[in-house]
Amino acid sequence: MGFSARIGGLRSAVVVLTAMTALQMALIAFGNITDFGTNQAFVQHVLAMDTTFRSPDMMWRAITSPGLQNTAYVVIIAWEALSALALIAALVQWLRGRDATARRLATLGWVMWILLFGVGFLAIGGEWFQMWQSEKWNGLQPALQNFLIATVALVVAHLPEKQAVSR
Repeated sequence: MGFSARIGGLRSAVVVLTAMTALQMALIAFGNITDFGTNQAFVQHVLAMDTTFRSPDMMWRAITSPGLQNTAYVVIIAWEALSALALIAALVQWLRGRDATARRLATLGWVMWILLFGVGFLAIGGEWFQMWQSEKWNGLQPALQNFLIATVALVVAHLPEKQAVSR
């Protein structure tokens, strides 16, 4: 098999997606660890629902305890770090040619990413805590972006690769 066939194949695309998403999630976790306060404020405002329409029928959902808010934020950062580690481990396995293990680890990382951004931010943050109502503390667009990146990577990684026909 020629160089262009190897580089242009589905496996190469999956390796690149794994590398890109491992880097992105590692940078997200690193940023949240090294600049703890910025996104801590974001999580606190979303959970407190203090910039929503403040409907009395919804405000019972608000979490205003700083301890619970900080615990939620630390759990988010830990989840991000574990997802990054799974994707980094997957990348190492791709590079070593251990494709089945790499695919399992990448799948784990991307599913973790989907759970964080899809369930955590879009569903729970966006709908349960009504984040969509906030002009300042609305992270739905970045959450959707990250959800879609992980979803596309997951789908691409599980496409069947056609064998090249020699001519």
